[in-house]
Amino acid sequence: MKKILVATRNENKVREIRAILGDGFELVPLPPEAPDVVEDGATFLDNALKKAREYSRYSHLPAIAEDSGLEVEALGGAPGVYSARYAGENAGTAENNRLLLDRLSGVPAERRGARFVCTLVYINGGEEHVFEGEVKGHIANAGAGRTGFGYDPLFIPDGYDKPFAEMTIEVKNSISHRYNALKKLAAYLATLPGRA
Repeated sequence: MKKILVATRNENKVREIRAILGDGFELVPLPPEAPDVVEDGATFLDNALKKAREYSRYSHLPAIAEDSGLEVEALGGAPGVYSARYAGENAGTAENNRLLLDRLSGVPAERRGARFVCTLVYINGGEEHVFEGEVKGHIANAGAGRTGFGYDPLFIPDGYDKPFAEMTIEVKNSISHRYNALKKLAAYLATLPGRA
């Protein structure tokens, strides 16, 4: 079984990827000394490809990299690729959530549709494979819940009456955008000799 580098510094994402892929994959976290990769792409795919290529070269390992974010219909798809830094380069989750709610102030429920999007790249040597996932829902009028991260307190997926942040990790991981991309990756990896 080959090692696969998980090309992110976001520990929440590493935990989700590990939980969703399950056993059978030896996932290696990004070393603290690895150089930063600037996510300056115009799309989720641009950023995921850049991270996968650079960190695979750096580590000499197959790599999983992803870029994901929230797209809100009433905001023309924003925050999109700027989801993690919506309120500014140094802004945190609270500031991003507050700005999103401010910009949706007065927007009626029927226009608060949104989706979480994940574009994931698996790279091994010269081969690159892209897997995408999404989950549709809407933005609540106020945040709720303590689990998850990012916009999870605000995003209520279709078919549910509470946001990701009020769900158990197991429930969220069974319906999320990252899950939908990772299950495609897992199916692909399962077809390879040595499962990687």
